[in-house]
Amino acid sequence: MNKKQIILNTIDFVKETLEGAEGGHDWFHIERVYKNALLIAKDEKVDLFIVQLGALLHDIADAKFYDGDESIGPKKAREFLLSQQVEEEVIAHIENIILFISYKSSFDHSKSFSSPELNVIQDADRLDAIGAIGIARCFNYGGFKNRALYDPEIEPNLEMTKEQYKKSNAPTINHFYEKLLLLKDQMNTKTGELLAKERHGYMKGFLLQFFDEWSGVK
Repeated sequence: MNKKQIILNTIDFVKETLEGAEGGHDWFHIERVYKNALLIAKDEKVDLFIVQLGALLHDIADAKFYDGDESIGPKKAREFLLSQQVEEEVIAHIENIILFISYKSSFDHSKSFSSPELNVIQDADRLDAIGAIGIARCFNYGGFKNRALYDPEIEPNLEMTKEQYKKSNAPTINHFYEKLLLLKDQMNTKTGELLAKERHGYMKGFLLQFFDEWSGVK
């Protein structure tokens, strides 16, 4: 089977698998990450086939929707890629991309994996977590989990462990300080850095407006 057909089959598989998914982690999230990954990859020396597959499959079974089980995503990806007769070296690479792309993986320093392809996809995924889309996704997920918008009595926890991060039920605004505003300085590529800077500024403006309105200034 040629690579173009495998990509088309992967798109169909992801659309079907994520039908009815939470709005911030649905097919449209995958599509945005896929497009951003292709954009970033233009300026990087990468295997484009792995970038395409990794971007499409990176959230095929996000652990947060599976009681924190981080093994399901790589397993689902492997089963599908085997059905497409993809070679083992590529499958193993995709499994590692899925395992290490998430922000929560940065908490675990005992395990690590890196590749130019992961760098590209991780930047693309993080770009979708910031800016206007990032704000929308953040509040959509907060609503999905029935979290408070903001509570002045609950301060952001800037020294969380991985387990605390995974189990956090803090107000949605806290997530900006605990993750989203930190992403600008964690980009891997020059293109990612440039795009993140603009989206970061948009979020800061939003937060200023939010707190002005909350306190009755505007």
